[in-house]
Amino acid sequence: MNAPQKVPEVVSLGCRLNLSESERIRTMLAGEDNLVVVNSCAVTSEAVRQTRQAIRKARKANPEARLLVTGCAADIEREQLGAMPEVDGLIANAAKLDPRAWNVPAKAPPVAALHTRAFVAVQNGCDHACTFCVIPQGRGQSRSLPIAEVLQEIETHLEAGSAEVVLTGVDVTSWGHDLPGSPKLGALVTAVLHAFPALRRIRMSSIDGIEVDDQLFELFAGERRIMPHIHLSLQHGHDLILKRMKRRHSRADALDLVRRLKARRPEVAVGADLIAGFPTECEDHHEANLSIIRDLDIVHGHIFPYSVRPGTPAARMPQVDRLSVKRRAAELRAQVAKQRSKWLPSLLGNPLEVLAEADGTGYSPEFARVMLPQGASRGSIVTVTPKTLEDNLLS
Repeated sequence: MNAPQKVPEVVSLGCRLNLSESERIRTMLAGEDNLVVVNSCAVTSEAVRQTRQAIRKARKANPEARLLVTGCAADIEREQLGAMPEVDGLIANAAKLDPRAWNVPAKAPPVAALHTRAFVAVQNGCDHACTFCVIPQGRGQSRSLPIAEVLQEIETHLEAGSAEVVLTGVDVTSWGHDLPGSPKLGALVTAVLHAFPALRRIRMSSIDGIEVDDQLFELFAGERRIMPHIHLSLQHGHDLILKRMKRRHSRADALDLVRRLKARRPEVAVGADLIAGFPTECEDHHEANLSIIRDLDIVHGHIFPYSVRPGTPAARMPQVDRLSVKRRAAELRAQVAKQRSKWLPSLLGNPLEVLAEADGTGYSPEFARVMLPQGASRGSIVTVTPKTLEDNLLS
């Protein structure tokens, strides 16, 4: 009987793209003995702090292992992380999916998936210059994965048992601009749907609403295999702050997109990324942030207290004091919780197809977390009709 295959520990921080890449690293490094990889994040100062904390924790748990760090912070905070005594080496973010950077064979044996949802990175990098963001420094220019390669990766995940595919990227709605003919993201999603008729669930990661092409909109509005869950890279609810962030959309653009989408598919659940306390933000601007949560009915909110990233234009703008930033972030989270508490009861009494996780819960198409009956097997899709919030739906 063959011995169990050695699998490195990969600690993933930050975005869904990192999660997707961590799975590929884990597969690529299968067979490597006594190795820990920290796939880091640098989107905020807090993310860097969490990266350093994860490195210390990983070293404490694995004192004899070789500990390597990659990801955005490995580039942007290279000197600081490289000086940590716990770290044995750094792998450049751009090279982390190249076996040569790790000194391993180009062909790695397959490793069972850790997640019921397959995170497939169809795009990487970013060509925009948001004034608060350092990610282009860690990810480089936008580049797209060709359709054939996307389909090949999805097929691998489906063969491994994944029941849902999440298409992800740094700026996923910019997919295709660098490919022949400059196709739009809607064309890629259509190709996935046609190639895998048995695939029941496709979910999109955070998207830039201003880049949603007509074909993608029609899929969100009418294709039942596209989950009714849209997460917007919104960042703020006031036009002046959006302009100072160098975002390309307005408040009205976001409102119009969601209005048109919900007119076609009322059950769509809206999520959004929002920054609290951006430089120059006053109380009126903050109120616009609160009100867009109400106006869009945001029930999945990712709230980020603004943190200074050295070298960005926003770092040179007049800063909001930290107590105000924290207070405003708390108020935004409270407003999302209020919208969510109004939304969850609307799911009661309706059959929900829930993708089962290993912990006895799972996610509905709208990305509501649902308690499952005992015995539901991980990766299966179970129909649940929630009766009460306390017994079935988790806030």
